[in-house]
Amino acid sequence: MTRSGLLPEGFHDSLPPFADAAAAVEARVLEAARAHGYERVDPPLAEFADGLAARLKAGGLRDAVRFVDPVSQATMAIRPDLTAQVARIAATRMGHHPRPVRLSYAGSVLLLRATALAPDRERRQVGAELIGLDSIAAAREVVGVAVEGLAAAGVAGVSIDFTLPDLVDTLAAGPLPVPADRIARLRERLDAKDAGGVAEIAPAYLPLIAAAGPFDGALAKLRAFDTGGVLGSRLDGLMEIAAAMPDAVTLTLDPTERHGFEYQTWLGFSLFAAGVAREVGRGGTYTVVHGDGDEEAATGFSLYADAIVSTATAVDRRRLFLPFGTDAAAGAAMRAAGWVTVAALTPDDTPGAQLCTHVYAGGTARAV
Repeated sequence: MTRSGLLPEGFHDSLPPFADAAAAVEARVLEAARAHGYERVDPPLAEFADGLAARLKAGGLRDAVRFVDPVSQATMAIRPDLTAQVARIAATRMGHHPRPVRLSYAGSVLLLRATALAPDRERRQVGAELIGLDSIAAAREVVGVAVEGLAAAGVAGVSIDFTLPDLVDTLAAGPLPVPADRIARLRERLDAKDAGGVAEIAPAYLPLIAAAGPFDGALAKLRAFDTGGVLGSRLDGLMEIAAAMPDAVTLTLDPTERHGFEYQTWLGFSLFAAGVAREVGRGGTYTVVHGDGDEEAATGFSLYADAIVSTATAVDRRRLFLPFGTDAAAGAAMRAAGWVTVAALTPDDTPGAQLCTHVYAGGTARAV
């Protein structure tokens, strides 16, 4: 038995003013992306599970809620992430489009389980993907659009934490060989910053633990570690991307961070905002798998509207009370000036009853 009004664990209603604020966040991020040529797509909430699982390498369906479609009798999956669906659209419906193709999106995603830092199982995701080009210029544009989107949404104190998801694979296949059956364990121990565990597997990788922190210092440590120059192009690319970021954005580097970047290739990044305990978004480079087995490079980012709305600057609830009998033209003029107006529908209505911050009087807005 369930009580009326109760919701399952990990679900909640979004109420005023936060639902309005979240919608505004999405609109502003999408507009920032549109200004750079990213056109919106809107995939369905659920797809055939097999197709969704195959679209991204190592993406899998471990976070997806699955069910049997009563019509087709096939197993369906509710999307846990929108990226795979955008990749499908680019590879199929827009496969004829000249590359790179720039797409943006916004929608709800559903997770099978949540985490302690992010307990919501249903989230609103908004982002953009650049598909068909793997270059420093493409990555620089995508990171820049993400930062512009956050600024447009009113987010202050933005910081970016960069990572190199394929770092261990690159080193293990070249200057610092590691047995294939130990690579996964090495990645795990580096991600956990477990010096003892790393020393047991491959002591030569220990300097990577120290090569994390403020961007310039961490990059210098990585360059000193990379005596053979294997990482040269990656590090040069990182430096070029970082140089294009606004001065107000704080930059850090954690080259062995892997959690949440399992399917990214040479670049990954997490986005944070002042006053928010968890990340407000993430992105990076990855590979789209086509139905014929061919692969296509892509770069993208996703932001989480609910996390962004938790910043104080994202919620604006100015409401102007129009007393009973206010001329309709006067109300229209105030709305044209940017006000949200709430008209009294009865003579005894009050600004307080309508949660208004200002009242229209003498042709102007006055604070209550």
